[in-house]
Amino acid sequence: MALELTPVPGGRRHSFRVALRMARRDISRHKGRSLLIILLIMLPVAGMTGAATLVQSMQETPGERVQYQLGKTQARFQSLNAVNSAMVQDPLMDHIVASNPQDIDPDFVAADPQDVLPAGYKILTESQLDLTTRVGDADVSLMGRAVDALNPAFEGKFQLLNGRAPQSAAEALVSPGLLDRFGMELGENLTTSAGTFTAVGTLRDFGVSDRNEILFLKPGQGDDAIAPLPSGRGGQTKYYLVGPEPVTWAQVREANTVGVSVLSRSVAFNLPPMDQRSVDGSPPQYEQATPYSAYLTGGFIGALALLEVGLLAGAAFSVGAKRQIRELALLAASGAEAPTVQAVVMAAGLWLGTIAVAAGAALGLAGAAGAVFWVRYLGSERLAGFHPDILLTATAMLMGLGACILAALAPARQVSRQAVLGALKSGRAPVTTGKWPQRIGAGMLLLSAVLLFSGNALADVPADPDLLNDRMPLITGLVIAGAVLAVTGLVLVTGFVVALMTSRTGRLPLPLRMAARDSARNRSRTVPAVAAVLAAATLASAAMVLAASQEARERENHQWNALPNQVVLPLNESGPPLADGSLPAPVAVDPAKFTSALKNAVGTVSWTQVLETPRVTNCPRGPEADLSIPPVTPTFNCLLYSLKVPAGNECALTEGQRVQDPRDWRCQGSMRPIGFSSSGSLAVGGEAEIRAMLGTAPSAEALEALSNGGMVVTNPVFVQDGRAVVEGADMRRDKVSTTQMHAGYEVVTSTEVPAVVMVPEVPVPYFGVISPAAAKSAGIRLTESSLLVQFSAYPSPAEQDLLASTAAGFFGSTPIGIYVEPGVDRDSSWVIWSIVGISALITLSAAGITTGLSLADSRSDHMTLAGVGAAPRLRKALAGAQALMTGGLGSFLGCLAGVAPAVIIVHASGRATGLGADAVVPWLQLLALVIIVPLTGSALAWIFTRARLPMSRRGLGT
Repeated sequence: MALELTPVPGGRRHSFRVALRMARRDISRHKGRSLLIILLIMLPVAGMTGAATLVQSMQETPGERVQYQLGKTQARFQSLNAVNSAMVQDPLMDHIVASNPQDIDPDFVAADPQDVLPAGYKILTESQLDLTTRVGDADVSLMGRAVDALNPAFEGKFQLLNGRAPQSAAEALVSPGLLDRFGMELGENLTTSAGTFTAVGTLRDFGVSDRNEILFLKPGQGDDAIAPLPSGRGGQTKYYLVGPEPVTWAQVREANTVGVSVLSRSVAFNLPPMDQRSVDGSPPQYEQATPYSAYLTGGFIGALALLEVGLLAGAAFSVGAKRQIRELALLAASGAEAPTVQAVVMAAGLWLGTIAVAAGAALGLAGAAGAVFWVRYLGSERLAGFHPDILLTATAMLMGLGACILAALAPARQVSRQAVLGALKSGRAPVTTGKWPQRIGAGMLLLSAVLLFSGNALADVPADPDLLNDRMPLITGLVIAGAVLAVTGLVLVTGFVVALMTSRTGRLPLPLRMAARDSARNRSRTVPAVAAVLAAATLASAAMVLAASQEARERENHQWNALPNQVVLPLNESGPPLADGSLPAPVAVDPAKFTSALKNAVGTVSWTQVLETPRVTNCPRGPEADLSIPPVTPTFNCLLYSLKVPAGNECALTEGQRVQDPRDWRCQGSMRPIGFSSSGSLAVGGEAEIRAMLGTAPSAEALEALSNGGMVVTNPVFVQDGRAVVEGADMRRDKVSTTQMHAGYEVVTSTEVPAVVMVPEVPVPYFGVISPAAAKSAGIRLTESSLLVQFSAYPSPAEQDLLASTAAGFFGSTPIGIYVEPGVDRDSSWVIWSIVGISALITLSAAGITTGLSLADSRSDHMTLAGVGAAPRLRKALAGAQALMTGGLGSFLGCLAGVAPAVIIVHASGRATGLGADAVVPWLQLLALVIIVPLTGSALAWIFTRARLPMSRRGLGT
């Protein structure tokens, strides 16, 4: 009778059900190993899900925008920074101009929002107040709001946290931050420039953080003592409309034509089409480019983290599959095909992966929800609300499930190819793999090099950083794919590397020789262990390069206000405007007395230097300024001096205001790439001023230039043919700007002087030092405007309070800004070593897990050693040697795989953002990772390996 070889209908489905049942039973029998695999997959999925949710939660939805800004009102009217009648605002971010045509109308005058309010609504107002309060001898600024915050129409925008509503004009509400700042409690009095008020309740404004120091008054409360806040500082009044009728987009556009912006509840929930958000129907150009460089870094780290845990889970699956060899061989002997045997291990990956990703997604969402709730409870506005991203969560779950199934694939293929007879005899039948894994691994490494080179080439090709930023998604894919292929390729050639190392270990001590030979003989155990450590070291080394490069970038792009531990204090200062809008007489102090008081108050004052600079004084600005009057008169001075950038020395910027080439010398140094001049940017003097301001001794050429009526310039970009041009700009005349950035003022004077370049220690915000003769020829009106104070060390908070109190003794109620330049090195050196510590823990964890799994798998080998009389210390030494080989080889290969992609990421993101900075490879920290971490893992393995083995049941056939 002929055999019927036709496949049984539904046989594959039946065999898969059998595989699922066997895998489920194996999981229940080995709960510890199964829980380890679940945790390894669950944690990165939870991390990615939580991170994606928190990123989305930072963005306000239209409903949250309306709630936090409008409460239950219909709309808010306020002034728009308009230059003509054709400008169009953004429908949601009403303070942003979405369409800004270049035809500036000099005759355009914006209307008062109060004059364009539609009829039929109840009007509520909110105004900013410029207040001060007394702290010791100093007057400090205090934010004030005049608003009926507890009006039912503001429900959702304001919330009373503690206390009660004010019942008289002497009572007020305060923010929680104000109580913390001044050490107050409810019921205590606060004396301000608007009067003395009793704090009877704490109020939360959902649009700002509770940490802000805000005094909430009702409209009209304390008006007699409150100076009006200039419109440029947010002093405009906002008008809220309460009523049943919605404010339409047509009404918003009509208000925009007269320079008024509107946030409408109806428009926010029903956004107009894109072609209605600009003048010509084209898409708005105000939106910033997507920060793909940040996505590149996050995606790269996430991919390496997922690859790491996948390889760790692969090591666990490998040990579990070996424990199943006899059971699976019996299944094969009973007639099961190789795919069925393979499906048993794959089914375990499916079971464990499904449980892990479901638990990880739930944990990530719950953690993000808890973080959002806690942040909102604390009164922070960083997280607008809980916004789970279904697509990103599903992607993280699929990636985690894929990693788990792929982790089970290699051991599943291995056990399915075991010889049935060899598996039944010893469970150690060798698998002949040939040289194909090595060849495939070499091919992957070659392909990885091509992808990484292509990503780096794409980052170098565009001359426009804006175009490069648009290319970042492609570069992201190339770099991540290249990094993953590099790790995978190294894993596949690990067996060859182990065999090559073993052939050269003849002169090593006995434990190391045994560990090397055991690793070469049991590659199915060694390769997953090395692979897991390799992935962990790849992640760690990449993180260290990114952190070190970020620190270098911050140092290179630090905005210096002076030399380290210096502060510039004014010697004459005008107070805030009076009630009639006029400026009070400036308060002038004696530099000698001021210096003596500072040295007596703060013992770390090393020296002081009086700076003589051109000073803008009593300059009448605004629409009411009479431009027919010269910019300099006996009563006021409106000229702001700077140095002209000669033709050909301009720093090239893109349309997105990015620096086209951060390495261009024209974009570096003091006052570059975009230097905002101030009254103190140009000083008059000689050798003493140069030493104090630039931190270096003047050269002979510099002193000669000053004696011959020239000047010393801090940046060669301002010098051409040995000459520099000093320009005076009239601060009453703003330059026409077609962007959201201020373009400066119109230049009305220009003087050419001889110049010598002296580069300071750091790019301080000074154009340089000009000689008195050159200043006279340029018509500069000089005054002893500031005192440069050098401290021997950065002042402590107590010393800074003493500094403020001392200054208040000279300036009285006139507030002055005090900022001591901290530099870039203070409190930042620990960052990279923290990354090293975290990386070491990650790598040690990977090495510990894989070493423990390898020891469990090699238990029979240790029992054989004990049976032939090996001393317990030899078994401990062998465990330490195995951990050393696994950790050392994995760490070394991981550093090779992690450094190159990280360098490309730094290079690409630096060019895309226009900030620049070369990649920094922390060789010392990498050396610690390659040497100290494996040695530590080896020592821990030696310590925690038990000298005596526990009793074990005798196996069948032994």
